[in-house]
Amino acid sequence: MSGLALMLRNRGAHVTGSDQSAGEMIERLDAAGIDVRVGPAMQSLPPDTDLVIASAAIKSDHPEILAAQAKGIEWISYAEALGHAQRGMTAVSVAGTHGKSTTTAMTSWVGIRCGLDPSVIVGATCDQLGGGTRTGSRFIPTGLLRDRPGVLVCEACEFNRSFHHHRPTIGLINNIEEDHLDYYSSLDEIIQSFHDFARLLPSARNGGKLLIAQDGAHRRQVVAGLECEVSTFGFSPEADYQVVYGAADNRVALFWHGYLIAAWNNQMPGGHNALNAAAAGIMNNWMGLDWDDIAVALGEFGGLDRRSQWLGTRVLGGGAQVKVYDDYGHHPTECEKTLRALRAAHNPKRLICVFQPHQHSRTRFLLEQFATSFSGADEVIVPHIYFVRDSEAEKTRVSAQDLVDRLQARGTAARHIGSFEAITEHLENFCEDGDLVVTMGAGPVNTIAKDFLFRGGAMTEFSTTLAGQVA
Repeated sequence: MSGLALMLRNRGAHVTGSDQSAGEMIERLDAAGIDVRVGPAMQSLPPDTDLVIASAAIKSDHPEILAAQAKGIEWISYAEALGHAQRGMTAVSVAGTHGKSTTTAMTSWVGIRCGLDPSVIVGATCDQLGGGTRTGSRFIPTGLLRDRPGVLVCEACEFNRSFHHHRPTIGLINNIEEDHLDYYSSLDEIIQSFHDFARLLPSARNGGKLLIAQDGAHRRQVVAGLECEVSTFGFSPEADYQVVYGAADNRVALFWHGYLIAAWNNQMPGGHNALNAAAAGIMNNWMGLDWDDIAVALGEFGGLDRRSQWLGTRVLGGGAQVKVYDDYGHHPTECEKTLRALRAAHNPKRLICVFQPHQHSRTRFLLEQFATSFSGADEVIVPHIYFVRDSEAEKTRVSAQDLVDRLQARGTAARHIGSFEAITEHLENFCEDGDLVVTMGAGPVNTIAKDFLFRGGAMTEFSTTLAGQVA
């Protein structure tokens, strides 16, 4: 929502807003000339309001929506507004269960670095992008597509089928797994939803292109009957674009039908990030950029907030040093891949994961998958489940202790500690020299990492991205 607000402001609209609480993003909006009212919902709207845009979290009985309806003012969802913003542009929509923010940021960085000057909306803060949003050129300024409509890169979220409002020119589907089962009834329904998203792409003769994973994206069901151009990527030699990844030095090589077209060293570790980077490179090549320039830019990408982000090193008594990371992972596959990548990159004495489950419904539906996802950790600490949009009834059906019990049954050392303060205290007493601590989850669990780092002022290093550790 904040990214869209900034983009609309930069396009000349007069934008105001409201939010429940203050924070860093509200300050950023204020600095851009966007007046945001913080606190209880307004019972009325500014007199010159022409349109109201609501986030997916806002229900139709919200006071400001009711005020708009009473005045006959149109209101639309964030996804609908984003679809309107994509019209008349070379729109790149990045979809998939995992990796949307990282791939969107990588795609945008390459475009910026190589002169495409894209507009960007990404759901995470990235220093190299100047935050999470930017407004670029109205027309592509360089490359083979010069003077075509300007580029807009954004995430395409499948929750609530919101990505069906997109109007993409180029689409990416990284992967498809079970998620948002509070909304979808089955994996088959999710696959159908991604198919419907892919059908939004123009025909091949009108420039429509889809990049989809060779494996893990239910490719055959998704692409059936599409009129756009379809290409595949992945580790398999059968993919149109084959990715070869070396974990020892994060080396990524990309082949097109057997021919080497680019190679670079990722700064973000893990095979999943090699795939993310490859997808970003391929789409930028489709938009007219040269592979040599793309490879240089991909090697420069340092990461984004809360995605395998190194926060610093905590010094304990006797000079013991503990590396501290934070990650947004809240799906079983994300958790497993991040833990594997951190262990391979750093080989810590012990890997301690503080995982905050995100939503009771997701925890309940994917409980057995979560139970198998943390074998890469030496200790898992689970606070209370983060309560977002579930019902009170759903809240009673599963608990953090249920997850701990499943983990322990599978041989993973795990414990439930309810409060963040108590977890920080536990880390203070439990951690030893050579340990690596990672906080993980889409909720505010990262405050534990920050409190642990700054407690007593005993921090020796600090970084906003992973780059300083891997480079």
